[in-house]
Amino acid sequence: MNGDSNAITRDYFDSLLLESRYIDSDLPDTSFELFGEKFETPIMTAALSHLHNICDNAMVEIAKGARDAGAVHWTGMGEKEEFPEIFGTGAKTIRIIKPHADNKEVLWRIEQAVSCGALAVGVDIDHAYAWNGGYDNVLGLPMKPKSTDEIKAFVKAAGIPFVIKGVLSVSDALKCIDAGVSGIVVSHHHGIMNYAVPPLQILPDIVKAVDGRMKIFVDCGVESGMDAYKALALGADAVCVGRAVMKPLEEGCTGVTRKLREMTTELATVMARTGVKKLSEMDSSVIWHRKTF
Repeated sequence: MNGDSNAITRDYFDSLLLESRYIDSDLPDTSFELFGEKFETPIMTAALSHLHNICDNAMVEIAKGARDAGAVHWTGMGEKEEFPEIFGTGAKTIRIIKPHADNKEVLWRIEQAVSCGALAVGVDIDHAYAWNGGYDNVLGLPMKPKSTDEIKAFVKAAGIPFVIKGVLSVSDALKCIDAGVSGIVVSHHHGIMNYAVPPLQILPDIVKAVDGRMKIFVDCGVESGMDAYKALALGADAVCVGRAVMKPLEEGCTGVTRKLREMTTELATVMARTGVKKLSEMDSSVIWHRKTF
């Protein structure tokens, strides 16, 4: 494994086993409410960026796919002119912005997202540093870590729900509460740091510390409805799916819709087999940790 955070994360997902609970069970309801909107599934697209050479107009197609699946759509970096078209699809979209060194860059992107009708907006805090020991630079744009006070200013400027992506500690989660954040994405950004703790391993501690004061989403390595179930059972409100929709996206929006629906069907099947009739009944006691015999 050699410190590969993605491999460590996959191994942790696979180490979690489920008990079945059939008596008094029934077909479940996977509907999900977020920031005043209702969705058919808690399985969302991830905040993907610059989806070139996958299919024509891929950033828009993935938004359509999420819309048609009744799912929340997230979007990351893209061309300035793409965003009105993305939001114009009618997909309920959360816009995630990089931690630009110049806060004016962050603020105008917040303003653009709000003016386009974003469901929520937020900042990706874990793209602050590069692998060379300095601050990150993304496509020629300098990045820098953000303070609690800076995040407070972003929250105030947005005026709509604000989300922080890249939280992987109780410490950062509590600072997000102090800043007035509405939700966090528990994530190591597909291995942006080696030996990162798997999101699902630290999730219960974050859930306990947050104590319902903001929404908690999980990103990284969610490949199936079973993976989504495990995250939800451990306390997440919803999950983000990135790489698992890349191949389906080659077909355009129909491929994305099909994949999200397949994952939701698997989620519903596991919910039925474990006696969970609705998402609010998710119970971590169904989870067993595999032991080596």
